[in-house]
Amino acid sequence: MTWIEMAPIAVAAGLGFLLGLEREIAGKPAGIRTHMIVAAGSAMLMLLSQRIFDDFQSQQPDQLLRSDPIRVLQAIVVGISFLGAGTIVHDQHEGVEGLTTAATIYLTAGIGVAAAIGQTRLAIVVTLGGLVVLGIVGALERCIARWHRRNSQRICESDQNVAPENHPSKDDSHE
Repeated sequence: MTWIEMAPIAVAAGLGFLLGLEREIAGKPAGIRTHMIVAAGSAMLMLLSQRIFDDFQSQQPDQLLRSDPIRVLQAIVVGISFLGAGTIVHDQHEGVEGLTTAATIYLTAGIGVAAAIGQTRLAIVVTLGGLVVLGIVGALERCIARWHRRNSQRICESDQNVAPENHPSKDDSHE
């Protein structure tokens, strides 16, 4: 492959860098390196599958070979699914962690595929959309979570301020 033919891999890695940077700033375990490698790896696999097909056709012109790029795409999805599943942690006290990072890894793989098949504009737009979701929507989620914490704290404080004689007890229910 020439350097020009490998440009989609560099584009994919650059876009993966942007998503990884956001995850790194957010303090998540899958950051810049992971997202760059996922995007570049996905792009590389798509390019290699086409290259293998082209090479076979040029070496064996009388042999019938049909390319099925969907199989490569399916393999990428399966591999990324395992990687994403590894970022999801269930903690009894904290709940489920890592879903957004897993989703971002999945998105990053798709961005790599888009870059590989010449859909650079799509890859860029989806990257920017992902950054908006991670940044702006993430900030909105944090505001909502703070609002929930404040309201639940107020409820707990108001329950503590009620005099014991105003609380129904088990003994009162039989009267």
